[in-house]
Parts: sequence; C-alpha cells; structure tokens
Amino acid sequence: MIEDKQTPTTPLSELGEFGLIDLLTKSFTSQQSSTLKSIGDDGAVIDFGQKKCVVSTDLLIEGIHFDLSYVPLKHLGYKSVMVNLSDIYAMNAIATQVTVSIAVSNRFPLEALQELYEGIQLACSIYKVDLVGGDTTSSTRGLIISITALGEAPLEDIVYRNGAKENDLLVVSGDLGSAYMGLQVLEREKAVFQINPNAQPDIQMYQYLIEKQLKPEARKDIVKLLKDLNVKPTAMIDISDGLSSEILHLCKQSNVGCRLIEDKIPLDPQLISTCEEFNIDSTTVALSGGEDYELLFTIAQSDYDKIKGNPNLTVIGYMTEASQGVQLITRANEAIPIIARGWNALHNS
Repeated sequence: MIEDKQTPTTPLSELGEFGLIDLLTKSFTSQQSSTLKSIGDDGAVIDFGQKKCVVSTDLLIEGIHFDLSYVPLKHLGYKSVMVNLSDIYAMNAIATQVTVSIAVSNRFPLEALQELYEGIQLACSIYKVDLVGGDTTSSTRGLIISITALGEAPLEDIVYRNGAKENDLLVVSGDLGSAYMGLQVLEREKAVFQINPNAQPDIQMYQYLIEKQLKPEARKDIVKLLKDLNVKPTAMIDISDGLSSEILHLCKQSNVGCRLIEDKIPLDPQLISTCEEFNIDSTTVALSGGEDYELLFTIAQSDYDKIKGNPNLTVIGYMTEASQGVQLITRANEAIPIIARGWNALHNS
C-alpha cells in the first residue's frame, strides 16, 4: 500500500499567538514545588524563599517587530528592555535583572551593535536593573533580540490576570493609541522617502506619538504609586497587543464580563488630531493599536476614593457577570461586543 504523505496541516495564523501557546503547552504540568505560576500570565512566579521571583521573556525580530529604516538602534535597545520590564510591572513586581541574547547577520558592523547596547545600558541605568547574561550568535537574515527579565515581590503583592470580580472598576494608566499612530506617521514618511529620497520628513508636530512608538516607558511608577495609595489591583495586565485584546484576556481568565465606556478612554490631543488627519477613528486606534505598554487593572469599588482625580489613572469601565459579555458602551449609549483586533504575532507570518 502506498502511504499518503499529504497530512493535513493547520496554518499558525488560524490559532493566533495565545491559541498556539495554549495548544502547545496544555500537556505540561509543573513538577517543581517552587513553580507558583507557570504559563498563562505576564510572567511566571517562582518561589525562592521570602520574596518570589517573577520571570518574563520576549522576542523581537527585524521585519516583524521593528523596521530599521526608521528605528534607531539605540532606541531599539531601549525599547527592547521596556517591552520586558512592562511584563514584570504588570505582575505588580519590581524588575531586577535582564539577560540579552541577539542573533545578528553580517551586515551589522561592531559599531551598530555598540549603539544597540547603548540603548540597553541606558534602560538598565534608568530602571535600575542589571544585565546579568545572554548569548550572541549569527543570523542568516537581519537582527533578532531575545530578552528575559526577572523581578521580585512578596507573594502577597503579586497580581495575576485572574482575580477580577464582578463590579470591580477597570482602570488604565496613561493614554492609549499614541504608539500606533506614531507608527502610522513613520510608515507614511518611509513611503514618501521611497518615492522621493530627497524629501525631508517634517515630524515635529508628531513628536509625542513618535516617542511613544520608538522609546516607550514601562510603568514602574504605577507600581510604586499604587503601593503608596494602599491599592492592590485585583487583576492586572500590560497593554502590548491593544486594549480590546487585553480586556478579553482579563475577562476570560477572571471569568467575568466588562462594560468599557468609550467616552472614558484617555486619548492624547495629538493622537486625536492625527487620527483626524489620517481619517482613522481614534477609539478604534485605542482599542486595537497596541504597544502602549500602559498598565490595565481592576480594583475594588471601595478603593475608588484613593485613586480618583489622580492624573496618572483613569477609570474606563467596570466588570460584570460573565453572562453579560464584554461590551463597549459608545458615546451614543449603544452596547457593542468587543472583539480582539489587536496585534496577532502569528498573522501572515
């Protein structure tokens, strides 16, 4: 009998990043008593005694996560660290160390890598984390950066994604969507340059948006602020893939629904004017843009008085019974189901 080798295959894009992770890791069980939290949150939690160790890792690949035609290498080094520290802060922990591994093609001279590491060093210096190891190897195409971040916190301080309760308030730090619009501006200027290499980009009026894209800041300050206010979130996540995706993660893992109030979503004035220029809906950008690296969390209603009026925090909705679904309450007071339209790391890859 001739064996049929045409085995049906499944495109990774059908699963999405989190579907793939769930499928590949569903049969893994923790075998060490020191593993308090494994896969499924912003970071893993390991018991090393009095304080617990929080671990997170991210991979950045040229052509998928960054474009060196407009991303300076020093900014890329800085941002690469921020992406990882943000996950540690999303566990309500303090980042302490990072390891950095790179794969690099022969088109990069020594000076280019020194520039990359200048950005990494600056991030480590500002955020008071130590570079404690890593690896370097060659790449057949472009630059690949892999960073692992470690942090620490007492067990009672750590916040997971699965603790949100019905009637909790949904809170976000900073403003949303600006990083995405910064990317749109950079992509537009790149397209103009490709048509006319003599054209000089005029990006002064978009400075805030571009900085949010090229040099984001992880919200270490929010962890300290919440501690000073004596507020412990019931659930927390960082906004890397877009507000809609992150809300759905919180709701799924906490088994609750949500009402997100459109009118409460914090938007920078520069974002609003640039969305009008690009003829893009600002709410859509805030919901789906990603790379904001703000913290999204829930708090008990009894903690509202502690945070109200704080310029760093905005209450944007509240949690409901799971049966009520996850919905956006529009400015016209209509309820629209929220679906994940944020970044999918495996789409068309």
